[in-house]
Amino acid sequence: MPSPTLLYALGFVYGLLIIASLISIILRTRKQGSSELGQRIRSWWIIIILMTIPLLLGRLAFLVVMSFISFVALKEFVSIIPSRMADRPVIAFTYLLIPLQAIFIGLEGYGIFLVFVPVFAFLALAYLMTTYGKIEHFLPSLGTYQLALITIVYNLGYVAYIMYLPEGCNEGRGNGAIVLFLLIATQLNDVAQYVWGKSLGRRKIMPTVSPNKTWEGFIGGLLTSAAFIFVVAPLMTPMRFPDTILLAFLLPLAGFIGDVTMSAIKRDVGVKDTSTLIPGHGGALDRLDSLTFTAPLFFHLLVFSSYGPYAQSCAPV
Repeated sequence: MPSPTLLYALGFVYGLLIIASLISIILRTRKQGSSELGQRIRSWWIIIILMTIPLLLGRLAFLVVMSFISFVALKEFVSIIPSRMADRPVIAFTYLLIPLQAIFIGLEGYGIFLVFVPVFAFLALAYLMTTYGKIEHFLPSLGTYQLALITIVYNLGYVAYIMYLPEGCNEGRGNGAIVLFLLIATQLNDVAQYVWGKSLGRRKIMPTVSPNKTWEGFIGGLLTSAAFIFVVAPLMTPMRFPDTILLAFLLPLAGFIGDVTMSAIKRDVGVKDTSTLIPGHGGALDRLDSLTFTAPLFFHLLVFSSYGPYAQSCAPV
């Protein structure tokens, strides 16, 4: 059964969406709101509902949904990058690793999950690319697919694995609440940076990579996210106080890095969004770029804080 913490948190999220929808309607009535704002909010409703269902159904449903999301994000990535005929086996291999990794997660194979993709699959992908004997653009292509392998396949797997952590150390909160906390904190950082940047942004932080990002937006988003994490993490996660402080400042920074990294990739290949799947937001990968960096950071801080050396009986194996 879903934990009370998860249900309360979902109620809070839906409450915020209702308030945002009402504000959008009022602004549109007064002709002060943009159609893009309403479109973004409608898309958020769909996104939240689609994530709520597997969180309520349990860890297997969530694992299946996260694997499908990884597949969609990888498909978007492959569609925007230049590729060669010789890359097709590598692309197929990368897709195959998504369900294979899901099996390791579902079997709670913590040790093999940690090393299989970033070590064995990483090296196997490099060898597989040599089998066609195409040397032209070998190194750029190899680096491109290895980046996709780590960020989209492996790092997003951490989100699903949180649901499979031992329940004994979360003090009744439920692993679904911990996953929801990660998702909210990551997306809040994106939204807060956007709002602060639009409101007060003057000084460009990385003009050649992401021209719309400003120092004001970055700092405002960091402080907003840090305050949220500092207050809410003790309620939704079992993390210890010192680790919560560390998380409050590292997670927004990781989210920013993930965002600008994907911006650099898109700018290099000459696209604005990875797809038009989500109206007002771009593609799935556009919404997941920050999560690909925050998920492994959060997972390891969580494990070392609450499941590791301080709680050996709850350590995943």
